[in-house]
Amino acid sequence: MQWRIITVGKPGHPWVKDAVGLYWKRLQHYARFEHVVIKEAPLSQVESQIATACGDAHCVLLDERGKQLRSLELAKWIEHEEISSRKRICIVIGGAEGHSEHFRAHAKTCWSLSTLTMQHDIALVVLVEQIYRAYTIMRGEPYHRE
Repeated sequence: MQWRIITVGKPGHPWVKDAVGLYWKRLQHYARFEHVVIKEAPLSQVESQIATACGDAHCVLLDERGKQLRSLELAKWIEHEEISSRKRICIVIGGAEGHSEHFRAHAKTCWSLSTLTMQHDIALVVLVEQIYRAYTIMRGEPYHRE
């Protein structure tokens, strides 16, 4: 499966690049991943660019109003998507303006990493770590403990 993670705005802190780089390297053993950065702009322009970047992929918005998943549930979701021959997943982390109500309503899936509002750099680190954790759960590797 191919994953595309879209963020609005570049990671602004060096530690974010280091953390994300660590998990990108680990994730290469499981699937193909790419990170697409969209420049901050008016929300309608940003969402138009996001829609174009996602194309026909299954689009998942991250939003504090979305559904919260436990790590085991995320692993089961990924496994289901792989079994159903899903080719591409696109996960979108919004910018300072978040997502419009219209954009949320038309997303195929909406998740929340937390009910707290997170700065997009932190959300990116949490997201890639959780995807890595999910793959290790699926493979029975000793990363996740429950």
